[in-house]
Amino acid sequence: MNDPLRKLRVSRAIVVEGRDDVDAVSKACDALIIPTHGFGITAETWKVLEKAYLEKGLLILTDPDHAGEEIRKKLNATFPGSVNCYIERRDALAGDDIGIENSAPEVIAEAVARALELAGRDTDGTAAPQDEVSIDELTELGLAGGSGSAEKRAAVCGRLGIGYGNARAMLKKLKGFGIGSDELRKAVKETE
Repeated sequence: MNDPLRKLRVSRAIVVEGRDDVDAVSKACDALIIPTHGFGITAETWKVLEKAYLEKGLLILTDPDHAGEEIRKKLNATFPGSVNCYIERRDALAGDDIGIENSAPEVIAEAVARALELAGRDTDGTAAPQDEVSIDELTELGLAGGSGSAEKRAAVCGRLGIGYGNARAMLKKLKGFGIGSDELRKAVKETE
């Protein structure tokens, strides 16, 4: 990626796990980027995060692994209403290493833009699609209860930028992001 690429300007502070993540995200986004340094978030870092949350809002971009999800849960519990941004595992791999620092700047910029787009759909943070998706629809689309449904669900969740989850978690994320039946069906077609 050359310098002619225009970085995505982000008004929210982007929260990542480590210094290498800061470097990777800074290649894609013009934003305040705050590392948590893993689980051991210091009192000083909590104060910085709180200030950013109150003044700018937060966008949480943690690694697509168990540790990253645990940090994300901790941050969301402390800073409700933060925007959650997800990168697919396959886009964050370098050999056996998984992390945002392994993602291409284009992938990071696209994921951040998508998360902000989804977050901007509803001003009070409680998006509700007109055509809410049901568990029966997930089953009909091959996203639940069948052979290969986990893999298909992972691909569709990745396409939608909502992070992977089991069928029930996917329903919650679809509702929370305001993604209805039409958009879901379009993503299914795009991943086939």
